Amino acid sequence: MKVLSLFFFILATLVATSQGFSCPSWRLGMETNNIRGKLVPETCGDYVKRYMLGPLYMNDSKAVTDEALLYAKSQKLAGDGKDIWIFDVDETVISHVPYFSEHGFGTEPINGTSFFEWMTEAKAPALLYSLNLYEDLLSLGFKVVFLTGRPEYLRETTATNLRNVGYRTWEQLILWSSSYPTNTTLELYKSNERRILETNGYRIIGNMGDQWSDINGIDPGNRTFKLPNPVYYSA
Repeated sequence: MKVLSLFFFILATLVATSQGFSCPSWRLGMETNNIRGKLVPETCGDYVKRYMLGPLYMNDSKAVTDEALLYAKSQKLAGDGKDIWIFDVDETVISHVPYFSEHGFGTEPINGTSFFEWMTEAKAPALLYSLNLYEDLLSLGFKVVFLTGRPEYLRETTATNLRNVGYRTWEQLILWSSSYPTNTTLELYKSNERRILETNGYRIIGNMGDQWSDINGIDPGNRTFKLPNPVYYSA
């Protein structure tokens, strides 16, 4: 099955390139923050589908989490419970591939209503290698903080989904409070929440997300790690 998936992935790549547009080059530009705020090109819809459903997406995720674990193991923790690792939630520790498989894998504008309805079902599966990293971090003595752009009213749903797929404990689960002005960017919101954590004595040893807005800005942590996500871009 993996060989067949890889074959179709390569075929989709060759077709897109032969039409004068390189989907791998587009994905590189998107993942490196050079292409922003755009839908997946129609030409690359099948390419992204094959990427997300085939082995390369998981292999890319594993490469990031393997490096993160090597870094985590190299750190000497204080042992006072204040050394934390921050994870984003969506497309970082849980996956919405089941949703996007029904909505064009990024070629369609995200419908906020249906997307939030999907979130309330709390059925998003874990990203395997992120879950493995989470478990390793706990065993090393890190405290985990989940910092998500989800609105506060999804707190119980989010906590249920996380626990259902194996994220059994955390130091804090931070969601977007309605007290933030509506024009606040994700980068500013997450920067502010990280600053609050540090003001409260926490040390951000590692910070992982699938969007640049998860890891850019002030107080990003000692080291950041970006997971792949070509389906959407959040500023």
